[in-house]
Amino acid sequence: MKQIETIKTGKNYSAVSVGKIDEIIEHVLPMGPNVMIQGKVFAGQAVGATGSELSFQTLVPGQDSGFLHTHKTHEELYIILKGEGEYQVDGEIFPVSEGTIVRVAPDGKRALKNTGKENLTMLCIQYKANAFTEADSPMTDGVILQEELKW
Repeated sequence: MKQIETIKTGKNYSAVSVGKIDEIIEHVLPMGPNVMIQGKVFAGQAVGATGSELSFQTLVPGQDSGFLHTHKTHEELYIILKGEGEYQVDGEIFPVSEGTIVRVAPDGKRALKNTGKENLTMLCIQYKANAFTEADSPMTDGVILQEELKW
């Protein structure tokens, strides 16, 4: 079973590795006493994220996410990194492939299926819905420093 590897940590950062995209399938997520999900790994806690959770998941051809689900307060972004499939939200089904980004509100009933001939790998970013305000815009929150880059 593949494990998350810590690369480096410091006062204001942490870096981890979940492995290469093709290795995501080697992770196993324990979801209960008798439930193990092959090919899924949560990484938010490992990296010390304080405003979101993130996970990677690989589905083999023909596999689906196993169940519909919703969230109490979290919105999700699903980013398809590799492969192709179908995404279902509230009974509507549409195609997804590498480069597709799907945003789902907390109440959206969602699931993903690999309909392709190769593995489908996605990144899911989960965060509290309606938490960002105009002040959180990257254009207003970011600060460009007048310091020399050191490589």
